[in-house]
Amino acid sequence: MKFELSNDLVQEIIKMRRHLHRNPEVSGEEQNTAKFISSKLNEYGIPFVSGIAGNGIKGIVDGGKSGPTVALRADIDALPINEKTSCEFKSNNDGVMHACGHDAHTAMLLGAAKLLIERKEQISGRILLVFQPSEENAPVGGAQPMMDDGLFDDDEPDAIFGQHVWPDLPVGQIGISDREMMGASDRFKVTFKGKGGHASMPHQTTDAIMIANTAIMQLQSIVSRNIDPLQSAVLTVGKIEAGYRYNVIADRAVIEGTIRTFDPTVRKQMKERFHQVIKSSSSAMGGEAVIDYVEGYPATINHERWAKRVRETARKHYGEEAVPSVNPSLGGEDFSRYLKQYPGAFFWLGVMPDNEKPFPLHDPYFELNEKALTLGVEMLANVAIDALEELNVT
Repeated sequence: MKFELSNDLVQEIIKMRRHLHRNPEVSGEEQNTAKFISSKLNEYGIPFVSGIAGNGIKGIVDGGKSGPTVALRADIDALPINEKTSCEFKSNNDGVMHACGHDAHTAMLLGAAKLLIERKEQISGRILLVFQPSEENAPVGGAQPMMDDGLFDDDEPDAIFGQHVWPDLPVGQIGISDREMMGASDRFKVTFKGKGGHASMPHQTTDAIMIANTAIMQLQSIVSRNIDPLQSAVLTVGKIEAGYRYNVIADRAVIEGTIRTFDPTVRKQMKERFHQVIKSSSSAMGGEAVIDYVEGYPATINHERWAKRVRETARKHYGEEAVPSVNPSLGGEDFSRYLKQYPGAFFWLGVMPDNEKPFPLHDPYFELNEKALTLGVEMLANVAIDALEELNVT
């Protein structure tokens, strides 16, 4: 079975994506988005369960014959970003934007849902359509709360698949890795405490800015001197706040940042060395540090069998050139929590704009190429069917 979209369905998917883009909602506030999804599932005649972990929805496509179960997931939330694009369907909600493509994810899964329900009699098994809220709400996310709220209690998937738009890949290409796909995303906040005073009398103070500066420089040595060069790790300090005015030595400084890894052992090593460096740097200069370290999403590690299934589906329908070799990303993704519980794979959909340098995900200028939506819908539907066929013969 191969799915191909009619021009009418292509236009419907574009229309849905643009509606969602105009009306973004941040994590935990996706009520109108959930109502829109529910209305479409009703229109397509697909039964569903709503209100899972807040605004989550599970659609159910039962085939004409019984069989295994496959799940497809789309995240539905937007980001607290003020959109700066000039597109005609720009966000109507100030300070909120679909800067990570979740509008496209939702529209593509709805399109796949319509394809699947129209050919349900040819399907042997069940396909679950998971519309997940709060993916951007790290470290909690929406995947684990949905599972905790009974998402798969009645019917556990034999395989689960997720798709993410990827601006670094051209339209027509699928990115997939057999193992590591996305990184673990931990975050930290450190408050350095010293003793303030007049800028002209530093000997009477303990300068919190100097402590923070020393700690930041030392933190950069962890990856280069403590981690195996053949392993991957990133430590970024993305924010620093300190000081009151030009002639006052600060008694307090705060830094915030993130640590990204693939391997659990490296993740643990990074955390341990981080604490050691912060404590030694602050104590050596006569200050103290309060550490708030949060372990976020685990690394997204594909199951090799199902990564190969995605690759073979893309090759079968779109040719060898549709599946280039790609390197994994240290960006975080809470699809990882599904893959900790169930077999499956996560893959990227190329959405690079035509003749333009792409803006990255989470950028206020981010735009995706809507030509990619057709392939994205077909891939979701074809992967689900191919996975069911594989499961039915094993």
